[in-house]
Amino acid sequence: MTDDKFNKLDEMIEAALTDQDHEILKETEELGYLALGLSQFGGKLGWVTWVLMLLQGTMFVAAVWCAIKFYAADTALLAIQWGIPSAALAIMALQIKLSLAPQMQADRVIREVKRLQLMIISK
Repeated sequence: MTDDKFNKLDEMIEAALTDQDHEILKETEELGYLALGLSQFGGKLGWVTWVLMLLQGTMFVAAVWCAIKFYAADTALLAIQWGIPSAALAIMALQIKLSLAPQMQADRVIREVKRLQLMIISK
């Protein structure tokens, strides 16, 4: 479907809703990417996100420090000794950050299911 078809479908749904339904839709409105990401820091598993982000930040700083040492190396052996840990730390830091994406997607789906439940219950 194109965006025009989605917009038309959304307009038809909006027209069919009552005032109470409009309130439910506003309260359960879809969050943007930044708001959804920040919402990961709260709730029951918020502490896991905090730990992961602290670990990821530490790894990133260590990767940058190793990269500085890599670029300042005088010999090939020193460059290898600092370059490999820098690359490995940078990749691991990125992987830790990307590990939150499935949780964000799951939260989006759960939010939509709750939205549907509220609309069904209100009928």
